[in-house]
Amino acid sequence: MTVCPCCGGKFEGNLLDGCALCGARAVGEPLARPEIELPAYGRGVLVGAIGLLLLLFFTLSTIIALFEQTQLTIGFWPIVSAAETAAWRLKWTVLPFSVVALWGGWLIYASIRRESVRFAGHDLARCGLMASMLVIVMIATFIGLTVPERLRQRALGIYAGVEAQGYTVERALLEYRQRYKTYPTNVKDLQDGLPDRDGSIAAALSNIDPSTYQPRANLANASTAKPGRLRGAALRRASMNNPTDDSVNEKISFTNYEVRLPGADKIPNTDDDWLMRDGVFIKPSKSGPASSGSSAVQTLP
Repeated sequence: MTVCPCCGGKFEGNLLDGCALCGARAVGEPLARPEIELPAYGRGVLVGAIGLLLLLFFTLSTIIALFEQTQLTIGFWPIVSAAETAAWRLKWTVLPFSVVALWGGWLIYASIRRESVRFAGHDLARCGLMASMLVIVMIATFIGLTVPERLRQRALGIYAGVEAQGYTVERALLEYRQRYKTYPTNVKDLQDGLPDRDGSIAAALSNIDPSTYQPRANLANASTAKPGRLRGAALRRASMNNPTDDSVNEKISFTNYEVRLPGADKIPNTDDDWLMRDGVFIKPSKSGPASSGSSAVQTLP
């Protein structure tokens, strides 16, 4: 099958006799293949250039993160910190592209090795593959180095959230006590007994189990004074009452309280609940579950 270079038609025969479709004729025999053919560098240069560009991009991102620091300091740890910042910034862009570049570059490098006569640039392709692999390793390593610190920061954020909720509840309890000279009997009394213009009290009490709020009274400090001597009609009225009822009914004033605050899962009555007792935060103990009413908690330092 011969293809005519003039009209593109395909026919059986020789161009020296003319094209069967357009009549064009070849001016001579086709040129012979050269004895020595130079290999192509295109594939090797492509793989090497992609790897070097990825490495250069990561380096520039590290330099930018270094100059973004509050106080520019050239040293080992500042550079490591800048590289960690760059790794987190590039984790969804450069890292996936580096994986694809490594996979595609390996396929191209394999084709170069199979046809080493036609293609050159083996060293360039190897350098590109090593650069792509180095970028992947560096991003994964620097991200891994920051995981413990980020987990610690996350824990501190959870602690801050629980404490913020607890401080709001404590403020409401103190305002209630200042107004009514006692702590509320239950959570509903706390909500109904105080104005909540900004809704902060309702938000703080929204995920608290009302049954975990326990007010207490120090009965040892209660007044135990007996009434004075009764005379006349008062004595006769007293004699009609139960002779064993010699106490005076008084309204109990709550002086202490205890309430459980939901932990990281925001679900009450779970193992990560915090305990706030008279304004003191007590976080869950790692030694065992902190069920409702249990004492498996430890004071927050």
